[in-house]
Amino acid sequence: MNQLSDPRPVDAHSVMYITKRPDIIMMEGKGSWLVDQNGKRYLDFLQGWAVNCLGHCNPGIISALHVQSQKLINPSPAFYNEPMIRLSDLLTSHSCFNKVFFANSGAEANEGAIKLARKWGQIHKGGAYEIITFDHSFHGRTLATMSASGKPGWDTLFAPQ
Repeated sequence: MNQLSDPRPVDAHSVMYITKRPDIIMMEGKGSWLVDQNGKRYLDFLQGWAVNCLGHCNPGIISALHVQSQKLINPSPAFYNEPMIRLSDLLTSHSCFNKVFFANSGAEANEGAIKLARKWGQIHKGGAYEIITFDHSFHGRTLATMSASGKPGWDTLFAPQ
């Protein structure tokens, strides 16, 4: 689609076109419900494209964000922080893994998994590098994750050159 001639009824011309959107603006949400600029409610079957499984404005998340925001927001991965250590200990003690890689998004997590798999293949499997993915899938918006989507054309359009 030609972004320059994209006629949008909602005045959102500075927002990059990535998908077709309805002519509404979501103003708030509670649980699985969204409310648009006219007060109309919608049951949110997308839930942030599957990243909002606890719903909009979850009281537990709001409380945790409020408490943590008064202590420390994000000191970067260059430093240890107490929530990082607690969560990594919790995850490793309840899984078969002994290390945790924290990522900012699913795309970054998938990109990290690709890099770790390729590193492992290089070291332990004589340079093995192939990654198995699903066709017509979505793994994120990085070059590697978009090229792994299995969507026609994306493999060449977004593959590392």
